Amino acid sequence: MQSRDATQAVMNRILGSLSKSAEPAGGVRMPEERMPFRIKLVQNENELERAVSIRHAAYARHVPTFAATLTRPEAYDFEDGAVILLAESKLDGSPIGTMRIKTNRHAPLGLEKSVKLPEWLEYTSIAEATRLGIATGRMGMVVKTMLFKAFYQYCLQTGIEWMVITARAPLDRQYEDLLLEDVYPDGGFIPMRHIGDMPHRVMALDVINARAKWTEARHPLLGFMCDTLHPDIDLSRTEDYTLRAPRLPVAQPATMLM
Repeated sequence: MQSRDATQAVMNRILGSLSKSAEPAGGVRMPEERMPFRIKLVQNENELERAVSIRHAAYARHVPTFAATLTRPEAYDFEDGAVILLAESKLDGSPIGTMRIKTNRHAPLGLEKSVKLPEWLEYTSIAEATRLGIATGRMGMVVKTMLFKAFYQYCLQTGIEWMVITARAPLDRQYEDLLLEDVYPDGGFIPMRHIGDMPHRVMALDVINARAKWTEARHPLLGFMCDTLHPDIDLSRTEDYTLRAPRLPVAQPATMLM
């Protein structure tokens, strides 16, 4: 198994091979990176089907019994304040990654069924990321990092103050590397009632101060996250955007894994 440093080095080489420079108005050079895939918001039934297919395939590799419940869209997918990210290959349009983002502006977050938010989060705007699914292959780490950047950009664009995730081991280490902190520092891995009592860390990132935090830490992904244009992340949507329940059968809310 590769160490995290080795994995990061591989990802840096991949990103380096894809990068180029752009010359925006004003003569200031800004790095721009084009990827062999795009990330967008799911806005129709066909896109939802592709997101569900990669979601199911990803979970089937790790929790096959639970994955059997993910063959259809979930009621959570259609709740107010929820959007679904879809990463798809430019070559053939195949789905290679997905993530669902749900804010607390219309209803409590899924994790609030298992834990009570601390006072410093209770009256803030929060977005929780769930249903992360990535295809196998050498681009997997890049797709995952791009989805996290899309999550971060979505929060910036919509005025969300805190990004929150629940992560099981060993995925929690990846979010720790991105400087997310424990919401319950003394809690460690907390059994989540809404996730079949599986132990998860609840972790959060202050959206507004994320850049300053990464800068202070001289984080290797600071430039990638904050100072690089990624035109292949498109978070635009139609004026009347609403993802409505499709003709497909919809699964009722079930346990949620990150």
